Amino acid sequence: MRLYLVQHGKALPEEQDPQRPLAPEGRQEAEKVAHFLKPLGLTVARVWHSGKARAWQTAQIYAEVLTVGQELTARDGLNPNDDVAPLRDELAIAAEDTMLVGHMPFVDKLAALLLTGRESPSVIAFKNAGVVCLGRTEDSRWQVEWIITPDLLP
Repeated sequence: MRLYLVQHGKALPEEQDPQRPLAPEGRQEAEKVAHFLKPLGLTVARVWHSGKARAWQTAQIYAEVLTVGQELTARDGLNPNDDVAPLRDELAIAAEDTMLVGHMPFVDKLAALLLTGRESPSVIAFKNAGVVCLGRTEDSRWQVEWIITPDLLP
């Protein structure tokens, strides 16, 4: 099973728009990474997002280039400061590849918990619109398979 963790793209400041949708730069960066991933032909069973505008919009961009088995799904428990333990437990028995588009510090704490068994310290330098691919091994351990961030791409 693979888990693709994505920190949403850069958003507009709250003062400019209280809903904090993607900024033009955030949309461009997510599209750049998505176009890089397209030739890989990634398939995921589902794409989960927090329901916040910036996460939903980022999820849409990635869903356009991935083969997704289900519709995009807004899920409770994916907000910035939500507890990551329930999702860790759910992922421990999940069989299908999943993309999760969320927020800091949630994605950071989830990655640390999956990889080390603790929510801190941080083990991955997440970047807006970047994708971190974690794979679950046959003995149920998680490991980093690859990371791609907008700043790595031309």
